[in-house]
Amino acid sequence: MREIVLNTKGLTKQYKAFTALDNVDMTVYQGDIYGLIGRNGAGKTTIMKIVTGLTKQTGGAFSVFGREDSDALDEKRRVGCLIENPAFFGGLTAYQNLKYYALQKGITDKKQIDEALSFVNLTEVKNKKFRKFSLGMKQRLGIAFALLDNPDLVILDEPINGLDPIGISELRDTFKKLNAERGITFIISSHILSELYLIADRYLFIDKGRVLKEITRQELDMECKRCIAVKADDIKRVLTIVEKKMEVADYKVIDNGEIRIYDENVKPDVLNKILIGEGVNVSSIFETGISIEDYFKSLVEEV
Repeated sequence: MREIVLNTKGLTKQYKAFTALDNVDMTVYQGDIYGLIGRNGAGKTTIMKIVTGLTKQTGGAFSVFGREDSDALDEKRRVGCLIENPAFFGGLTAYQNLKYYALQKGITDKKQIDEALSFVNLTEVKNKKFRKFSLGMKQRLGIAFALLDNPDLVILDEPINGLDPIGISELRDTFKKLNAERGITFIISSHILSELYLIADRYLFIDKGRVLKEITRQELDMECKRCIAVKADDIKRVLTIVEKKMEVADYKVIDNGEIRIYDENVKPDVLNKILIGEGVNVSSIFETGISIEDYFKSLVEEV
């Protein structure tokens, strides 16, 4: 079983009468690219701030690399983050800014600075002063800062803000490469859900400080994939008919008694006719299949 990199139990954060986080449970495994999905103010940044020590929870607990919060000082050195942009100096170059922070972190190998700049495609402008950077370049320099000391876990809050489509694509490829070749675990939040879908393999949907769902990429694909959803009074009988009479094997039983059939050759009207002919009381049957954005909206509407 994979190592648990981050685990939270009942994580709660209150600001007087406002509850920013409400009993959040989440588990991030080694090698995950873990996507945090939620609207502005949903609690994504608060989770990241607590885990990285920028704020303190008011309830619950968390562990990093198996060590509880209060005992995880050494483990937190294995974590790189970009939550609030570092205070880069406008009069210094990209290289000089990273060198300044490298000295603060006790990094003596200057090759790590060049490597971090290379990861985010800033090598050619490393001698350009920060104040002349575009918003996208500033964002990439912040990500280079997060990667500076070769972390095992990288936490990034809205890392693609300010990037053009090419920059987003390049950064996505960088994250995938670091994940595949170095085994770096990523926790990434973004309001651009379609972009997060292209990179993450596990997701946490959150709204108003509460977890709506924790789900894998495969499970999400199944939830959003085109299918026929059937609700009936005798779920076992429906399964028998679907498997033996219709010879359908690509289906999933949902906890609430719903069956989803993913065979594209099955048509709702034909299926309904067969089930009724077999004496099954069908309460609903319909085609479904939605985008990740619509899936998130449906989760929010259910709360």
